[in-house]
Amino acid sequence: MGLEIERKFLVQSDRWRVDELGNSVLGTVYRQGYILASQERTVRIRIAGDKAFITIKGSAIGIGRAEYEYSIPVTDATEMLDTLCDRPLIEKVRHRIPIDDLVWEVDEFSGENQGLIMAEVELPQADHPVRIPDWAGQEVTGDPRYFNAYLVKHPFREWNEG
Repeated sequence: MGLEIERKFLVQSDRWRVDELGNSVLGTVYRQGYILASQERTVRIRIAGDKAFITIKGSAIGIGRAEYEYSIPVTDATEMLDTLCDRPLIEKVRHRIPIDDLVWEVDEFSGENQGLIMAEVELPQADHPVRIPDWAGQEVTGDPRYFNAYLVKHPFREWNEG
């Protein structure tokens, strides 16, 4: 069984945009949607750069959950995103930042979730030590509002509308 163990944080500054060597951190455009999004399971279609995937995830158990991901043709993913997935789609640029023995992923959302910037780090095991970078703010690992599947039904731009 595949297992995803990750922690999520809100990003509190732009210091992540430059790596420890002073280089700008480049990103990959992501477009993703959900065929099924419930508390118990999700089925996601994602195009990341020039690659596409279908991902099935189970419900969260602590900071982990079952995850199965498979490559699919980009043309199939595009068709599924355009015809089968709930709206709005998740649009973001993902930036990968190596820190120690882990890779942090900073997601800069656009579209209906413009203004939201989150960081996540995937762990090999739940108790793996993590050095939290100074640009990472409040931890939101257990808060379902920050799951991408939730952001489809409740886009970030609507959170403060009234």
